[in-house]
Amino acid sequence: MSTTTEATALAPPAPPGHRHHKGKHWIDDWRPEDPEFWSTTGKPVARRNLIFSIFAEHIGFSVWLLWSIVVVQMTAGADGSAAASGWALSTTQALWLVAVPSGVGAFLRIPYTFAIPVFGGRNWTVISASMLLIPCLLMAWAVGDPTFPFPALVLIAATAGFGGGNFASSMANISFFYPEKEKGWALGLNAAGGNIGVAVAQKIIPLVVVAGGGVALSRAGLFYVPLAVVAAVCAFLFMNNLTEAKADVKPVWQSLRHADTWVMSLLYIGTFGSFIGYSAAFPTLLKAVFDRGDIALAWAFLGAGIGSIARPLGGKLSDRIGGARITAASFVMLAAGAAAALWSVRAVNLPVFFVAFMFLFVATGIGNGSTYRMISRIFQVKGEDAGGDPDTMVFMRRQAAGALGIISSVGAFGGFIVPLAYAWSKASFGNIQPALQFYVAFFLVLLGVTWYCYLRKGTRMARAGV
Repeated sequence: MSTTTEATALAPPAPPGHRHHKGKHWIDDWRPEDPEFWSTTGKPVARRNLIFSIFAEHIGFSVWLLWSIVVVQMTAGADGSAAASGWALSTTQALWLVAVPSGVGAFLRIPYTFAIPVFGGRNWTVISASMLLIPCLLMAWAVGDPTFPFPALVLIAATAGFGGGNFASSMANISFFYPEKEKGWALGLNAAGGNIGVAVAQKIIPLVVVAGGGVALSRAGLFYVPLAVVAAVCAFLFMNNLTEAKADVKPVWQSLRHADTWVMSLLYIGTFGSFIGYSAAFPTLLKAVFDRGDIALAWAFLGAGIGSIARPLGGKLSDRIGGARITAASFVMLAAGAAAALWSVRAVNLPVFFVAFMFLFVATGIGNGSTYRMISRIFQVKGEDAGGDPDTMVFMRRQAAGALGIISSVGAFGGFIVPLAYAWSKASFGNIQPALQFYVAFFLVLLGVTWYCYLRKGTRMARAGV
């Protein structure tokens, strides 16, 4: 008996009136909060879905941020000379090419969130992984010709945003599989597996495009074509759709009525928005600020890698200590890191600049994990306050899944804003100091918001240990 069929066979009969689906990939009865069900049936099924969700999301993130490392080899040197690839983009053009995919990916996270209740988690993973072929093949076609029109290049870069949308659907889907007490760790792993795709792409692609001598940028897109196919096939064969997740889109809309959805969106701009924005801009900043494209190609991947590894740590600490406390600590770290980066730019100190950004990446990773843990806990508290009966808790879990997608979408716009803020600062003032000054103040404001809404003594969420 296959593991997929076994999951359905071992599960107790669904309650009367519960909707059933035909097909071995559908699971109609799913009760992760039931200890016996979870230990005997739920956990192995959830783990299998998590593994293949991570793989698909990993490829999605890699494609999403592919331009962040490719543009380093397309940007002109400090003297205006063309890069070895034949391209001679300005710093502003390069930052636009890394900002646009982030913005498109952020926008797509909203419809991708709705895709889970419409299509089912497994079905949509197959579709979204297959769609990654579009940006990969278009990139391979365009980057080989240095005379290719820049506006068309921006449009092609925009299609890489398909990879960014994958995150919202993946996180919303996995949130249904795990019990509340394990959500922080599971969502942290799912997100980290995706996030680390940025680091992998930034490390591998510079080697791929120069393999055999010369620079062949088209290989960057072609490299991920077979991997996208594998991700789609694995999702088709090994993942499941949950009836509980495929209900209707009403809970997603209702999640927008909660003020907490919008407060957490703001906090997520500070954590994930910073992570994806810094990941996209960091290689270009190393070349633009210090004219060290060699370091960008060889070592910029460390930032995204460290931030990705730190994400499940943030979720784990939040499970034990509380998400709001860990989120507040991450904003303190972010403000300190931005201040150190500001000093390093003023002092023209590359080592301090590099270390400061590594510290920033650690802080974003921890904050990413903790904010996501807060979201599920907030909606659990709301469900308990509304009566806490099983139907109410299921409905609130659906709202939480919808909120996860909305918050991830709003937060991801930071990946669009950060590179453009650096581009504006460099173009207007000749350096990136004004942008860094803004970030120090912004992180301190978010620290205050976190305390006021979730840590202030006497508030409902503080008493609940959100």
